[in-house]
Order: sequence, then structure tokens, then C-alpha cells
Amino acid sequence: MIKKFLFVSLVLFMTSTLQLKAQYSKSDTDYKRWFVGSTMFIFGNLSTVNPPNFAQLNVGYRITGRDVITLEPKTWKYAWPNGIHPFFNKAYGKDEEKFPGYVREIGLSLSYQRFFWKGIYAELNVMPSLQHIMNEEGEKIENGFQIFNTYRVGYHIKLFKDRFFIQPSLAITHRAHHTTMPNGFKQLDDKWSKFIYGEPGFHIGFNF
Repeated sequence: MIKKFLFVSLVLFMTSTLQLKAQYSKSDTDYKRWFVGSTMFIFGNLSTVNPPNFAQLNVGYRITGRDVITLEPKTWKYAWPNGIHPFFNKAYGKDEEKFPGYVREIGLSLSYQRFFWKGIYAELNVMPSLQHIMNEEGEKIENGFQIFNTYRVGYHIKLFKDRFFIQPSLAITHRAHHTTMPNGFKQLDDKWSKFIYGEPGFHIGFNF
């Protein structure tokens, strides 16, 4: 239910706000350079299936009206392979695809956004992360490392006189590199693609 709510909300925002003028002009000098925020997917913590215990903080800086960089420390856990689309693949949440434990990730991503027209932007997000691979009793059995990339297209919407903003988006995620997982994890993970297509995103932020 939570996943469906988030996905429907994303689609509604993207289809109902494309006429809004959200782009910062090259000639603007009074836009706020800094912002902090997070993602609406923290509400995924309320899920009864594979709750991620997810946390994320975005700290961003507008180099120009069109160029933005953001640092995003984040952490979450998952008990099913990352290659299973959580919205469109019915294998997500099924017992036969579940790891014999779970993976806790702690990462710090760096993203670059380039705005092209009005509020439409493209983003490259690269995140190296540490992995703590845990058994079903919650004991760590191995450490790992992953590089997780996100290729995103979205729309920036100003709210309350540009004090706040939201950014609905769609993305391709790519597990560009990760160390070999232990037996029981590896066999399940290897069944799935390193890419997920059409993953929705919904960032929120405060300008200052």
C-alpha cells in the first residue's frame, strides 16, 4: 500500500506540474545557493515487507542557476536482492528470493544536476558504500563494498516563494561494482540484473 501510494503521488505530481516555471535563470542573482532535504521514501520505513530502516540527508549547493551538486549520506538495509524492482516485480518480498539474513549499507553519494529547460534536469549520482552482511540472527558474517550509480531525470518545483521545493523523478539505478557476497546471498543476487529501470524518486528540500 505504501509503495503504491508513493508511486501514484509521483505520477500525479509529474503530470500536473509541467506547466510551472521552476528554472533558475542564468541571470538570477538572488536565488538561494544552499539547501537541505531528504526523500519521501523515508516513509518506506512503515512498510511491513522488508522495511529498510532508511535514513538520508541531502546537503546541496547551486554553483549556478543550472548546475547543482549535492552530498547525500544515507543508510538502509534490505533482505531481497537490489536487482528486484520493488514496484513492478512480484518477486520482491517473496520468501524464495529472500536472503538468509540482510545487508546493511552505509554510503555517501555525490550528485551533479544539470537543468536544461524550465525545471527539467538530469542527474548523475555516484555512491560508494560499505556493506555489513548479517545473518538471520543479526550477527555480522562479512563486510562488503559497493559502488551504486543513479541516472535520473526529474522536475524541480518551487513552493512557498521558493522557500521549499520538491523534485519528482524517474531513474535508472546501476550496481556498477560490488564485492563478492557470501554463499546463500550470492546465488540469489546473481539471478537479477545490475540495473533497475523506471525507479521513481521524490526529493524534498528547504532553501537557505
